[in-house]
Amino acid sequence: LALHPVGKHLYAVGEFCQFQGKPSGAVHAFAIADDGTLSLINTQPSQGGAPCHLVVDKTGQHVLVANYSRGNVISLPIKDDGGLGPATSNIQHEGSSILPRQKGPHAHSINLDANNRFAFAADLGLDKVLIYQFDEKTGKLSPHDPAFVKAKPGSGPRHFDFHPDGDRAYVINEIALTVTAFDYDAKQGELTATQTISTIPEDITDRKGFSTAEVQVHPSGNFVYGSNRGHDTIAVFALDDTDKLTRVQNQDIQGKTPRNFGIDPSGKYLLALGQNSNTISVFRIDQATGKLSLVGKPLAAPSPVCIKFFSTAAKANDSR
Repeated sequence: LALHPVGKHLYAVGEFCQFQGKPSGAVHAFAIADDGTLSLINTQPSQGGAPCHLVVDKTGQHVLVANYSRGNVISLPIKDDGGLGPATSNIQHEGSSILPRQKGPHAHSINLDANNRFAFAADLGLDKVLIYQFDEKTGKLSPHDPAFVKAKPGSGPRHFDFHPDGDRAYVINEIALTVTAFDYDAKQGELTATQTISTIPEDITDRKGFSTAEVQVHPSGNFVYGSNRGHDTIAVFALDDTDKLTRVQNQDIQGKTPRNFGIDPSGKYLLALGQNSNTISVFRIDQATGKLSLVGKPLAAPSPVCIKFFSTAAKANDSR
């Protein structure tokens, strides 16, 4: 899911591999009513199978999408009514890496920097974070120089998030069960890896069925969180005075398969989604340590895989 910056529209992937008789998934555009209900505006093909992540650019004029199966990224224009036009940019990733599931590209996420100048696509199949120049007027994506930063072979980069200061970024590696920290040069659009750290305790040797999913930085910038499927925990990392990550907790989500989680805008709570337990668990965030503590009992929800916080203030402040 991705919300429009002014809160009037919501965009969602249709994560399938056949659409309108072609090998593609879909991207849906919804209008958000004053009471929060949704109505479908239109749907566009994603130009690749199993679209799994999308983001709206800072101007609210384009939706960028990562397609897992085909391993490509696209840009769709947002029309005046919030609906989507056909893709105006489509870049196919090429290559492979060392593991059987890495025989081809698998674009797993796409994110934009704070300046809306560069897009970063974590590709699980290539063990790379690819870097693109982004034209906010046209929505065009074009390879940057450098065109990518490499991950350790067999890592499987999945999701990506920037630190609030804009000078650091983090990628979670699905296969290796690690988080890699980067320094970011916003002027040059360059990432430099500084640290890689495990998302689970090192003494756990039986990791069959384990994989990571989501990574997010706390609004304060003091903590980083990552989800572990199979281990079914949220890994909590604190940043020290040298900006190094230390894992301070693995909190059981009281459910199964945390594909995604969300930190509320105040930074006080984290909501963890149990995709295979049909639950959402609420945790209070200790503002001094970043550690999580369960609040109440998990809420029942059908196979939750993504959560976003909707701001009514954003919609009220829309001048259009």
